[in-house]
Amino acid sequence: MSENTNKDPLHGVKLADMLEQLVEEYDWDQLGAVINIRCFNFDPSIKSSLKFLRRTPWAREKVEQLYLRMVQSKG
Repeated sequence: MSENTNKDPLHGVKLADMLEQLVEEYDWDQLGAVINIRCFNFDPSIKSSLKFLRRTPWAREKVEQLYLRMVQSKG
């Protein structure tokens, strides 16, 4: 039997998990400096950031790219 593997490194990773790990790694101040979006710089929270990122594809893409760089640098 051949095994069907997904080559997408984000497959199965929830946006909430990505964001929580990024905040843990960088904290809100650094995250806001790296990705300059209002939800990271003014009264940041996981809930408000998730709401914004789910509605804003370009911002979500930046978060995903930063997450991938973080994961690759660790492993």
